[in-house]
Amino acid sequence: MIIDNAVYVDGHRTADPDSLDETYFLLRQREGMAWIGLYRPDAPELRSVAGEFELNHLAVEDALAGHQRAKLEHYGETLFLVLRPARYLDDLEQVEFGEIHVFAGEDFVVTVRHAESPDLARVRRRMEAEPEFLALGPDAVLYAILDQVVDEYEPVAAGLENDIDEIEDDLFAADPGVSRRIYELSRQVITFQRATAPLTGILQSLMTESPDHHPGPELQDHFRDVLDHVLRLSDRVTAFRALLQNALAVNAALVAQRQNDEMRLLTESSFAQNEQVKRISSWAAILFAPTLIGTIYGMNFRTMPELDWVFGYPMALGLMVGMGLVLFWTFKHNKWI
Repeated sequence: MIIDNAVYVDGHRTADPDSLDETYFLLRQREGMAWIGLYRPDAPELRSVAGEFELNHLAVEDALAGHQRAKLEHYGETLFLVLRPARYLDDLEQVEFGEIHVFAGEDFVVTVRHAESPDLARVRRRMEAEPEFLALGPDAVLYAILDQVVDEYEPVAAGLENDIDEIEDDLFAADPGVSRRIYELSRQVITFQRATAPLTGILQSLMTESPDHHPGPELQDHFRDVLDHVLRLSDRVTAFRALLQNALAVNAALVAQRQNDEMRLLTESSFAQNEQVKRISSWAAILFAPTLIGTIYGMNFRTMPELDWVFGYPMALGLMVGMGLVLFWTFKHNKWI
């Protein structure tokens, strides 16, 4: 889909062609710069652009397939730039990553966008409001796109920083879901770092003079300004990874501590239960001794010498008391009661 399509001469928009073929005709006629914005184009559209501007077929295949890493490649006088823009979704507390491919030559810029971010319409309005700067050519457009992508990274970094602060609070609140959240947030930070880390090399390459690339001093200053933002952003992302690694280690230590506390409480509970069982068993044994003697002499056999003995009854009582005292002393000595 063609989102916007214009031909610029000396930084001013001179035509709004209705088709790509008309764009090619007007570009050759007016000798200006074509800026073509495509959103998820189909193969015929992109191959039409590739045929007109002699784009490298490998870069075109990358733009059609998507899922590329951030990079800058030189194909003769044509630059192929891949960026991974991002935006923070407040309602989901997640980072959504997009992808944009940019072809830039001597007199053209073609953008192939695969997601809602970045807002290239805003980039175009900004550049059209500064025709003197836009007159510097495709490199000026590359700067504006990079600047917009990096600016849109700032809310993402702020959202991730807020999520990390929340995780640090949840660590000591014994939230059972904090481990999963740390893991998911770590994956987002790693993906964010993969999107931002290559920008340092990309911007340094765009600032450097080469036989096929000649950025002027003004553009070099603008690229350097974006580079400063990228370096600060890279430092923040690196700090995010360190904080999450520390949070994961602290969470593991807290989980281990809670498990140790639970084991200690369980051990103390088992010990107390064992003590109660000892007491109950001790008293049961003490009460069992007289019951045993009473049971023996309660069998009512005819021939039991003690039944006719004058001291049989006192002996039985004394035996009951004696066995009870012996058992009581024994259990007391062993601290069972």
